[in-house]
Amino acid sequence: METLVIKPNNVCCREMTVEVEDGVIQKITHIGGCQGNLEGVCALCVGMKVEDVVNKLEGIPCRGSRTGLTSCPDQLAKGLKELLK
Repeated sequence: METLVIKPNNVCCREMTVEVEDGVIQKITHIGGCQGNLEGVCALCVGMKVEDVVNKLEGIPCRGSRTGLTSCPDQLAKGLKELLK
């Protein structure tokens, strides 16, 4: 099991911890962020391949109080890309 700690930039979430085994996400926890939305994203990602999550979430912008070029899902995808290298 590999554990990745992601420190997102320019979003409300302060930290995401992802547990991956054999390229499949087993668990994601987070500190901060839009609680309900981020819990939903994390729950949907469990059981998915890292590559699939990156492909689905990368590039999604935030439409909330931190409008811009990134979002919590986008930051999760960016962090997960490190596992693919």
